[in-house]
Amino acid sequence: MTTRFFPAVLGFALMGAAPLAAADIFLCTDKDGRRLLTDTGGPGCRTLEVSSAIPAPAARRAAPAPRAASPAVTPTDFPRVDNAQQKARDDDRRAILSDELRSEERRLAELRREFNGGEPERQGNEKNYAKYQARVADMRDNIFRSEKNVEALKRELANIR
Repeated sequence: MTTRFFPAVLGFALMGAAPLAAADIFLCTDKDGRRLLTDTGGPGCRTLEVSSAIPAPAARRAAPAPRAASPAVTPTDFPRVDNAQQKARDDDRRAILSDELRSEERRLAELRREFNGGEPERQGNEKNYAKYQARVADMRDNIFRSEKNVEALKRELANIR
């Protein structure tokens, strides 16, 4: 047995230690330096200290019974924000999201321009057609991702009061 299997064997030995609590486990090293776990000792072996107290797996709890829908209740000591401050926060959020949307729309336009309707210009390092196809597929994925980002930003902007 090689030393790279030692951690796995030790793990299995420790997992099985509960049923074999009374048995000793020995770590032996042969003349070539290979390690071996065994239940019989011998020359070049030392006893491993294995705890027999292995905790049992936690019992699964039943899912709590669903409660009837009730209106959201806010604790009395929950911090409140006045309307003016909330409006300022919403305005800041709207400005940030608008900037992100403009930036993402510019990026999408650039990606579409580069994509050139599915036939982007081949680059010098793409003598292999498979490389070219891989780059086109990456461009298509980037365009799809950018379109999804634009949609998500528009949804977020629409959700702001």
